[in-house]
Amino acid sequence: MGKVYGYVRVSSMEQNEDRQLLAMEKAGVAAGNIFKDKQFGKDFHRADVAYAHEENWH
Repeated sequence: MGKVYGYVRVSSMEQNEDRQLLAMEKAGVAAGNIFKDKQFGKDFHRADVAYAHEENWH
């Protein structure tokens, strides 16, 4: 199997990415292959997912 990537995001102050990160770890996703975004409000531009897509998911 090739490289496995993960994407974790939270979109409110009350949310925490810890549970998502644990799920990625259990799924065997290397820490360096997890992209994270933590943005609030109506901004739908997610910098890490854009980077991940451009750099790795062609």
